[in-house]
Amino acid sequence: MKIGVPKEIKNNESRVGMTPAGVLELTRAGHEVSIQSGAGDGSGFFDEDYRKAGARILGTIEEIYRESQMIVKVKEPLPEEYPMIRENQVVFTYFHFASNETLTQAMIDSGAICIAYETVEDPDGSLPLLTPMSEVAGRMAIQQGARYLEKPVKGRGVLLGGVPGVAPGKVLVLGAGTVGIQAAKMAAGLGAHVTILDVNMKRLRYVNDVMPSHVVTEFSNEYNIRRHIKTHDLIIGGVLLKGAKAPNLITRDMLKEMRPGTVMVDVAVDQGGCMETTHPTTHEDPVYIIDDVVHYAVANMPGAVPHTSTVALTNVTLPYILRIANKGWEKACLEDDGLRKGLNIAGGEVLYKEIAATFATAV
Repeated sequence: MKIGVPKEIKNNESRVGMTPAGVLELTRAGHEVSIQSGAGDGSGFFDEDYRKAGARILGTIEEIYRESQMIVKVKEPLPEEYPMIRENQVVFTYFHFASNETLTQAMIDSGAICIAYETVEDPDGSLPLLTPMSEVAGRMAIQQGARYLEKPVKGRGVLLGGVPGVAPGKVLVLGAGTVGIQAAKMAAGLGAHVTILDVNMKRLRYVNDVMPSHVVTEFSNEYNIRRHIKTHDLIIGGVLLKGAKAPNLITRDMLKEMRPGTVMVDVAVDQGGCMETTHPTTHEDPVYIIDDVVHYAVANMPGAVPHTSTVALTNVTLPYILRIANKGWEKACLEDDGLRKGLNIAGGEVLYKEIAATFATAV
């Protein structure tokens, strides 16, 4: 199969869809891999690295799309890419369709085969291709939140870990999934007091078992959320509904109950956000303030640490890429229930029910 890896064009997105190690595995399996020149520069992988691994280097993104049967990316195609995507071409990437009706319609119109990393499942229901980026984003949420708590950037002026004689900062984590647990781990490591909320008691029991005593768990409901936002300095939103738009757990009126300089980091923003007042921002302009509350809502947080993120992503996507390349997308999806759940749109039809429900599209 002819596989193409374009350079990402999203604002400050320095990740790339495949490492040279991934290219080597694919070329050894008899496949042809084309990399757009400079695609890996931001992640520390250069054209010569890819050439040595057996890749062809093409000069433009148009060539990559034109000559490839399967496109392997990191982020969703942007409007400039829509006309390049053609019927029956496989596009394997993060799509997050439920938060983007324009993208959904464009992919329906293209007739392409859209397989979304974020809805591929393991037999236990976990999301193997979303997990590593959720791990990165959860850890980064604390790094960024700690930074924006500083007074020069309009935060409360709180050091999360405190110092002797001064109480540590307080972190509220919404969701005890991968993002939430990684965020709690990082915040706890800094010495912050952490409260993590979830509706899944099994997850809360797990957190309670593995986290230190200054990480406490509570059941998530509006009453508890409203109680805690009044006293916590940093709020992390890490709620996920598979393939669907995230629920708004922090509503606009709640901002009035927070202390000035409170920081909210909405890691769920690429799925529509779990905070009513968040909208996607970029690494170039990551924050904005509403009612004296600092909002950080970068939709591609792991793009700020592209080397780590690219290696972590290729580790998990490569087996699926090989499967699709070796067998073709139809047979690969037929034989693998988990991969089939990643099949969101094919031949002009929406095949994932949560996306169809979001836009009232017939499945």
